[in-house]
Amino acid sequence: MAKPPLAQFAAHFLRGQWFSLFASFLIMAGAGATYLFSIYSKEIKSSLGYDQTTLNLLSSFKDLGANVGVLSGLVAEVTPPWFVLCLGAALNFAGYFAIYLAVAAKIPRPSPALMCVFICVGANSQNFANTGALVTAVQNFPENRGIMLGLLKGFTGLSGAIMTQIYLAIYGNDAKSLILLIAWLPAAISAVFVYTIRPMAVVRRGNEIRVFYQYLYVSIALALFLMAVTISQKLVAFSQAAYACSVAVVCALFLVPLFLAIREELVLWNQKKNPISPNSIVISKLDPKLKLEIEEKPNTPCFANIFNKPPRGEDYTILQALLSTDMLILFLFTFCGLGSSLTAVDNLGQIGESLGYPTKTIKTFLSLLSIWNYFGRIFSGFASETLLVKYKFPRPLLMTLVLLLSCIGLLLIAFPFPGSLYIASVIIGFSFGAQLPLIFAIISELFGLKYYSTLFNCGQLASPLGSYILNVLITGRLYDREALKTLKQKGMDRSSVKELICIGVHCYRLAFVILACVTFFGALASLILVVRTREFYKGDIYKKFREKAEEGDTEMAYSSANEGSGIKMKEKTVEEGEESQTK
Repeated sequence: MAKPPLAQFAAHFLRGQWFSLFASFLIMAGAGATYLFSIYSKEIKSSLGYDQTTLNLLSSFKDLGANVGVLSGLVAEVTPPWFVLCLGAALNFAGYFAIYLAVAAKIPRPSPALMCVFICVGANSQNFANTGALVTAVQNFPENRGIMLGLLKGFTGLSGAIMTQIYLAIYGNDAKSLILLIAWLPAAISAVFVYTIRPMAVVRRGNEIRVFYQYLYVSIALALFLMAVTISQKLVAFSQAAYACSVAVVCALFLVPLFLAIREELVLWNQKKNPISPNSIVISKLDPKLKLEIEEKPNTPCFANIFNKPPRGEDYTILQALLSTDMLILFLFTFCGLGSSLTAVDNLGQIGESLGYPTKTIKTFLSLLSIWNYFGRIFSGFASETLLVKYKFPRPLLMTLVLLLSCIGLLLIAFPFPGSLYIASVIIGFSFGAQLPLIFAIISELFGLKYYSTLFNCGQLASPLGSYILNVLITGRLYDREALKTLKQKGMDRSSVKELICIGVHCYRLAFVILACVTFFGALASLILVVRTREFYKGDIYKKFREKAEEGDTEMAYSSANEGSGIKMKEKTVEEGEESQTK
């Protein structure tokens, strides 16, 4: 018995490319729990009696889990996206729920080493969301990868502000309950949409850019609303009902991308029912000899020809990419840039405390950082794509400018003045957000998409190393040293206080001067990559994807016409095919 038309469209919609993209937005919007660490870290520090060095060690293991995504990449090479997302959901719940039980004293107090394991496992789930949703979206829209990365990582940047509103509406101002929300909400989202995310044939559609910009406008409206609500909450005491209303508006704004997806899938559904006129379709035949050569061309093994690298833009094997000079340079400026930015993000709560800002104001800094993190991601995604396509402006050069901007934000913390932390939060949030889409896009352009799920995770391996060295070994120790000096001046020793607290502009000055110098060195390293890749970015890096998409368009049109009419198609002769190949 045939399905009714509505049921047929529903099945088409749920398996469609645009609904898959909408589901990716929701999964990425729940994948930013690591950016909320500054809100609940104070709760961990006080309830478990940690000093700043131990808390920063915990933060570094959080960054280690969030950025070491090689496991998720390798899993994605041999399993479908639904399995990757399910595994990520399980890790997310297991890690953060264990932290909640420890902080809420529902289990015996775990050792700092075990807490590091808990947060590393929970944060590592973010990589599975990235690999399952983000990598799949980039592969489905390869010609607009910068836009895809900007949009999806942009929603991740807003994740902190979104989940803050949800937890205030459900649990009230309780940081322990925030950890519980982080445990179940992202896992639930992945579980609901797990079968929606999958690779699809690359097909060019003339209205893609227009739809992407509509998604951009919706996300900007969401970001502006979250900023307005965040500022209002600091000026006016919100009731539980007011928090619920703000969450309702957030949910309503998320429905707009759903309606856009329904509209686009409805257009495709109508095109499928009414195929293009066969007279307008041209199918070319390949030379049989050429076709035979393509079929007989062996696939290069992943770990073969390590030092026989293909040209930039072609598909590198994993070891070819990891052992290339370009990747080593990328590791270097990732270590400097993301390592310094993560250190600033993870310490922002304590920075505000050391400078004498009240707790309510510190949360404003964190919300501003989250929202401008989003704007940085959106800017680097859309702006870098536009500059690249129109003016051949290389992405590595934009990375250089972003790192120089980050230096200014770090220096504003090292040498603060009244209100400077507001400006620093905006600059650091923007520059931190802008780095991630640029790094991921550069990797996809230089080393191809064949092993992208592994390579893009390998590309950020330098980030947790930078976070550990800059956060724990430098910033944490310098902070504790200044705090101990204060205790000695008061005639007290370490055993007389539960936690080390430093108050004053001196607490982070030297550490952030060092971070600014490291970031500047990273900017110089990115300039080396600009010089090395200048000829590559002068060319047409998307040519091969356009050709594949055009082949896909022809095949779809041919299939639709045959199903709809059975009319003979106009074919090019073999000689015409040979002539077009020669051209």
